[in-house]
Amino acid sequence: MSTELEVFDAELVEGDTAPRPAATEQGPRYLVTQHTMLGPGELPPTVEQEPPGWTDADFRISPEDVADLGRPRGAENTGINRKSTLRRFETWCTAQSPPRMALPCTTATYTAYGLHLIRLGRAGKYKPDSVSKYMSRIWNAQPKGRRPDRSHFLDHLRTWRGQWAKAGGEVERAATATIEYTLRIIAKIDESTNIGKRDALLLVLAYSNLHREMELADLLVKHLRVYERSIRVTTAASKTDQAGVGATRPIEDRADLQQVRRARAWLGVLRELGADAPHEPLFPGLASTGRLRQYPPERERGNRMRPGSINERVQILAERAGVPYIDGRKVTSHSFRRGANTDMKAAGVALAERNLAGRWKPGSTTADTIYDSPLGVGSRDPLAKIPLYGGPARAAVAHARSAPSDPSGAATTPPSPIR
Repeated sequence: MSTELEVFDAELVEGDTAPRPAATEQGPRYLVTQHTMLGPGELPPTVEQEPPGWTDADFRISPEDVADLGRPRGAENTGINRKSTLRRFETWCTAQSPPRMALPCTTATYTAYGLHLIRLGRAGKYKPDSVSKYMSRIWNAQPKGRRPDRSHFLDHLRTWRGQWAKAGGEVERAATATIEYTLRIIAKIDESTNIGKRDALLLVLAYSNLHREMELADLLVKHLRVYERSIRVTTAASKTDQAGVGATRPIEDRADLQQVRRARAWLGVLRELGADAPHEPLFPGLASTGRLRQYPPERERGNRMRPGSINERVQILAERAGVPYIDGRKVTSHSFRRGANTDMKAAGVALAERNLAGRWKPGSTTADTIYDSPLGVGSRDPLAKIPLYGGPARAAVAHARSAPSDPSGAATTPPSPIR
């Protein structure tokens, strides 16, 4: 019998608490599911109950609706990653003998593919976090109501993750570009060129507003406002703001980062290029000549830079500055977000304020547990709070113990017990 739907042939009599199969006579047929809730004296709905007066029109949507439902949802890079993951899964399903169905897939197919990825991971191709993301995308892509049971795969993933960590596996994090490293990289940019003016503002905003690369790539001209001693940046949508409510943050000008000067310089370039309309991208793609790059009309992002292009550009700039790696980790566009949070925490900025600045969810501890990365050995060892044993402290104790007693026979200084 299905756990989703049960139909009882029953006759209810006074005092009954549940439908009961009829012994001889054919009574009403009641429809009971796992979601059925009955109050005292209330009967379940019957199979013969009159359905709502729906017509064919109530089940139809227009061609325009179909087109809208087919459009990508969420961040562009999320959609690209999802499609790539599903293609690999479908290719694997097709290659099996006999072939398997990818959408919707069974629990057996889902589990088998997960174990296949784990085996590749054990051979060094993947890390546990990567396999976890791939399998989550595949699960979310399945039709609702037909999604497979993930428990078998997750049990094996947890086991492998533990073994991987014990064997020396480590989650890769971007380098932490603190203010010192951020300024070292910016100092090597030639800001006399259009590309240099763009690159300098890119890094300044990445650090000042703790931008993710997608947030930088999606900024429009109207999202940046420049004042005498500050700038104001609006992040229309972010990873934790999929509803697109937006977050606007004023940023005071600093003598080292020079946000106001650099913002004005870049907006001036956009005016010269005729690309400073409010709904134009703040960071369009540029050719090597410093002019606007020409893209095909059908390009989905128009003339905006891709998030991946921003990351590639950051790595080129870090290489030129002689700091492609910081503390053994590779510099990426995410490094400035990490660096700004680390600097703010070291300066005593509260977690709630950093969550607001970095657009983390209220109450999140991510800024403290993942994005706080002091360079080197750090300076917050709790063991350092214990006074040193020996030196002046030990000498004082020894002196007190050796002090002569007064005439009454009592010690002038009571000895301190050593525990």
